[in-house]
Amino acid sequence: MATLRGSVFKRSRRLGFSILETGKEFAKGKGRQTVPGQHGNKRRPKLSDYGLHLYEKQKIRFMYGITEKQFKNTFVKTAKRPGQAGVNFLQMLETRMDSLIYRTGLAQTRRQARQLVNHGHFTLNGHKADIPSMQVKINDVIELKDKLRKNVQVLESKSKKELAPWLKEEGDFKYRLIRLPERKELNQEINESLIVEYYSK
Repeated sequence: MATLRGSVFKRSRRLGFSILETGKEFAKGKGRQTVPGQHGNKRRPKLSDYGLHLYEKQKIRFMYGITEKQFKNTFVKTAKRPGQAGVNFLQMLETRMDSLIYRTGLAQTRRQARQLVNHGHFTLNGHKADIPSMQVKINDVIELKDKLRKNVQVLESKSKKELAPWLKEEGDFKYRLIRLPERKELNQEINESLIVEYYSK
């Protein structure tokens, strides 16, 4: 399976955007606000129209940790749905299996959530679920297997993070998707309309 490798912190600084959605990448002083590399302290170049669209695409792609092919295929699917293409796109990314595990609070990052799914620690409606890109539907139930319920990292993450409002806990380590997330509940630094324009050209 293709994975995104390399430093998340460097990507975040290059884009001027917190991929982890925590701001941790910029927490080491003003120097960390610059782009990575030898000439990072120079002023950022002014982006062309195409550059603005590309940067926005990369921000979302790196935030959800998916490949270019997965990103485009997801957009093509959502473009066929009724409603706002950009909002539909974000909702489809948020209802991936790995994104929902991250939103339950059982993982501190999306990378960690993806690893937990890959290792087969979850079930979806009682069946094996080890594909991070699986689409979860409303009223589907995600459950953590017994083997990992006493894991120190999982318990620590669960105690620190809040459950997303579009999920409902129905017992110990058991969660139901009750609705799609609203746009106002998702990252406000993202301009999804630029993604729609990018693929419309």
